[in-house]
Amino acid sequence: MEAWVVWLLVAAVLGVAELLTLTLALGLLAVAALAAGLTAAAGLPVVLQAAVFALVAVGGLGVVRPLARRHVRQPPRMRSGTAALVGREAVTLTEVSRTGGRARIGGEEWTARPYDPDLVIPAGATADVLAIEGATALLYPVGPTRIPEGEP
Repeated sequence: MEAWVVWLLVAAVLGVAELLTLTLALGLLAVAALAAGLTAAAGLPVVLQAAVFALVAVGGLGVVRPLARRHVRQPPRMRSGTAALVGREAVTLTEVSRTGGRARIGGEEWTARPYDPDLVIPAGATADVLAIEGATALLYPVGPTRIPEGEP
């Protein structure tokens, strides 16, 4: 059996093992085996194939894996500004309709209108903040609402 076929089989086995373990180490070793297989396909000696495998493996495990692990372990970015308000709960201070209204979100008073323009959210109702457009919160009621008179 030719050397490049052996390296290809080693890379395949390591790749499958990586899929089962999700450690990233075996995947990087599979990449090193592929590099050694390319070296073998070029007709270079076995010593050089092993050297390529070792260099790529050390480079991957020593450089790529620590960077990837650090990236994976980073805490999620905190939302700030108006993006932090989306998903929070609001209490309507006045009736909120397509023409406007007021709501309290996180201790601050905001202009508000319903996300669905056909809804009217009564004063004192609880609503979820679905979006912020400029300085206006778009709300969707959690409890009962009413459709304006004259609407189907």
